[in-house]
Amino acid sequence: MKKTFLLLFFFSSIIVSAQESYIKEIKNLRYKENLKFHDKKESPLTIEGLKIFKSLDFYEVDIKYKVIATLVKEENPKIFEMPTTTKRKPLYIKYGTITFTIDGKVQELTMFQSKDFDRDPQYKDYLFLPFTDKTSGNGSYGGGRYVDVFISDEKPDGTILVDFNKAYNPYCAYNSKYSCPITPKENRITVEMLTGVKAYNEKH
Repeated sequence: MKKTFLLLFFFSSIIVSAQESYIKEIKNLRYKENLKFHDKKESPLTIEGLKIFKSLDFYEVDIKYKVIATLVKEENPKIFEMPTTTKRKPLYIKYGTITFTIDGKVQELTMFQSKDFDRDPQYKDYLFLPFTDKTSGNGSYGGGRYVDVFISDEKPDGTILVDFNKAYNPYCAYNSKYSCPITPKENRITVEMLTGVKAYNEKH
């Protein structure tokens, strides 16, 4: 009995330590993101917005939003022009469909891969996941948010890691001069995703 208790204590300590490490990692990423927004060379903010900007507003880090999704890759994907907030039409393919469960409800979203960045090694591992949810326009940006997903996180069992704690706003949420891909209607999550960055408030 004592050995069982010690084993349980040992494994629970490992889990708690891993969660604390993960939360620290996300908070560090958020700190770096705020530094970028304060840097006039990197910030997407307008000149006026940069003058009054204090900090991005985030939901609390919650490990339940770091999900392992089932991935079904698109067979023979065709290149298409992605609609944006401007006349720009970047080239993408439908990479595949992911399925996961959040708050007891099954969700299905489409992931995309940019073909405009094909020749740039920096983006070869990137997949693009735009989404809206029940917070869109009611706590988070109405046009939806984006998550970067990585091909290197695909597993042989047909799953892939998707971390919604890293969800961010398109740059056009901060400055209308930017051209941002429009989130497809079918990429709507049916629950509140209380995670990632919140809607931009200039007073912050």
